[in-house]
Amino acid sequence: MKKEYDFSKMRARKNPYASKLKKPVTIRLSEDVIDYFKGMSIDTGLPYQSLINLYLRDCAANHKKIDISWNTKP
Repeated sequence: MKKEYDFSKMRARKNPYASKLKKPVTIRLSEDVIDYFKGMSIDTGLPYQSLINLYLRDCAANHKKIDISWNTKP
């Protein structure tokens, strides 16, 4: 290994993984939902935030729609 390297002739280039980076967000989740994913985290050995991300990614990839129908009495 050299003691010094000359980087002056190197060209800069964009990070090819920049589009795949995760963006931090704040989200409010129910305590039971967090407990559920934390339990899965223990079983799988994956962090619970990663499990939530994987689940949401699967929903987006499969275009899953949520059915929200409130029981309203006439």
